Amino acid sequence: MQDMDSWLSAKKEISRRNAAEAVFEDLRTAIVSRKLALGTRLPAEVQLAERYGISRAIVREALRSLQTLGFTQTRTGRGTFVVSESPARQLGGGAYSARDLMEARPCIEIPAAGWAALRRSNEQLASLTSLCDRMDVEEDVQIWVRMDAEFHGGIAEASGNAIFGKVVADVRGALSTQSELVEHVRGRRKASNAEHRRILQAVTAGSEGDARAAMAEHLLEVKRSIIGIAGEENRR
Repeated sequence: MQDMDSWLSAKKEISRRNAAEAVFEDLRTAIVSRKLALGTRLPAEVQLAERYGISRAIVREALRSLQTLGFTQTRTGRGTFVVSESPARQLGGGAYSARDLMEARPCIEIPAAGWAALRRSNEQLASLTSLCDRMDVEEDVQIWVRMDAEFHGGIAEASGNAIFGKVVADVRGALSTQSELVEHVRGRRKASNAEHRRILQAVTAGSEGDARAAMAEHLLEVKRSIIGIAGEENRR
């Protein structure tokens, strides 16, 4: 307990921008270096927020990424505990694993993008364009992550196929968890925005082939990031 109190009392000065990434990295380092030992219950969100001088919402972002990587586990009514000093071999993503998403998304979202290019309405194009414009300037990670999931849901809806729309909507929570982790660890927001824009341009042009290719490239880059994160973590 003395070690925990000593660690907690050591204030950290971090900037508001990329705050969740900084908190995530600091907590991960403390776990890997065993300053926060296996079985340790992490301080409450309010204590961590005070330590870092940030909001509890930002602390929550960092804690979600730690859990996705398998370092911690949140137990209802008891708190968040350190359960591993190394990441899980299979990254989590809410109800679905990273492998589940990587295998399923191309089968759903690539054809959905192709159909969207042929079937989208003017209203859907306007909505997707507005969304991409807002994502380009959004700096709050949580808001951006929600927009990211909304973009993919919008493309599926524009496909005019109710099954595609339903499936993407059902995995939305897992997509957000994965997107948040990728942003915290790899900082792909700018690249993702550009990839989204290329998908939208192809859909706007009515080019089925280009839309499918742009979505395929985007999902491949996401897959590379997830595989890279798992590899980097397990080499630490």
